Amino acid sequence: MDKLGDLPIDWANVNWPYVIALVLLVFVCTLIGTSLSFRRTFLGAVLTALLFAAAFVYWTYYPHGLPLPTLGKAQEAAPAQAAPPPPATAATPAKPDNPVTTISPPADSQQR
Repeated sequence: MDKLGDLPIDWANVNWPYVIALVLLVFVCTLIGTSLSFRRTFLGAVLTALLFAAAFVYWTYYPHGLPLPTLGKAQEAAPAQAAPPPPATAATPAKPDNPVTTISPPADSQQR
């Protein structure tokens, strides 16, 4: 137990209502999965995983409007769209993609 404080987890920033709600969700799914599998371990684990996946997707993504705790940081951490580059102004002319760097005289001036 002495090493619990050495973990690099900021315990103050843990969303405890969300953790407790997910633990209760897993507990209920485990009870249902175990009772449906007639105490067969592997079948109970498979049923529990499927029930939890269905319950978690419903909990997180279905717009049910209930005041349930959610993990708001995951939704806020969505990457923002990159801003388009600023338009070129008259002071800074736009550079062409393939500029010509050699200058040669016109063809008719070389023949004289």
